[in-house]
Amino acid sequence: MVTIETKIGFIGTGVMGKSMAKNLLTAGYRVNVYTRTKEKAEELISQGADWKHTVAELAQDSDVIITMVGYPSDVEEVYFGDSGILENAQKGTYIIDMTTSKPSLAIKIYETAIAKGIFSLDAPVSGGDIGAQNGKLAIMVGGDQQAFDELHPIFEVLGENIILQGGPGAGQHTKLANQITIASNMVGVCEAIVYAKKAGLNPERVLESISTGAAASFSLSNLGPRMLKGDYAPGFYVKHFIKDMTIALESAQEIGMATPGLSLSLELYKELAEKGENDSGTQALIKLFDR
Repeated sequence: MVTIETKIGFIGTGVMGKSMAKNLLTAGYRVNVYTRTKEKAEELISQGADWKHTVAELAQDSDVIITMVGYPSDVEEVYFGDSGILENAQKGTYIIDMTTSKPSLAIKIYETAIAKGIFSLDAPVSGGDIGAQNGKLAIMVGGDQQAFDELHPIFEVLGENIILQGGPGAGQHTKLANQITIASNMVGVCEAIVYAKKAGLNPERVLESISTGAAASFSLSNLGPRMLKGDYAPGFYVKHFIKDMTIALESAQEIGMATPGLSLSLELYKELAEKGENDSGTQALIKLFDR
């Protein structure tokens, strides 16, 4: 049973993971942390998190393990192999992969975990750096109802829109639907802002009008203003969005579905990355239009 004494292991303290782990510490949970670069975890350590030198060490000393890493290959690395989570976590441990990854990989982790008496959920999130900082992420969960119910108090610290979408892999499929929606929307936001400028309008005032009507979206309200300020700091990296869109495109192709909006957005973001914007925030897409 999850209590305030539950030890939570957190692997991955990047832009979003750092804020998520911090919120767990603030809520009073005991948190173990591991990341490949210890310096990225120093702030959390100074706030009371316990540093673990390896994935295996963290897995052996945690009741719940949350992973928030970059790519499916990173997920594979931390979960499988002799030094991975699944070989070192104790029976009865709960594992939650909150990375946006492949549905098929989520199912593989679940099936391996169940065979070892470990409970597994895939629970990717949406809301960017702001949602992570404020504990208001949307959390899309795949797995068993019992594990979902048990871990709900932890999810409530991290987000406010928490829905069990179905069995293993369902959380990842839902996140891919989320990314497909954002992909075309980001193109529209960029085009709208540049159109407003070229039409001689005040783009800030235009955003005030259109962000509360039928065109309203997170991207328009939160990333539109950053575009206007020339603020391209990453709330979500271009390189990670390309990864997400690539997984979504592959998944759509597997089910025989055409996604022209997604394909166009992926093509544009790859062009942006080639121009050196891999580590910029996704709002940097406007650079392709505003010239």
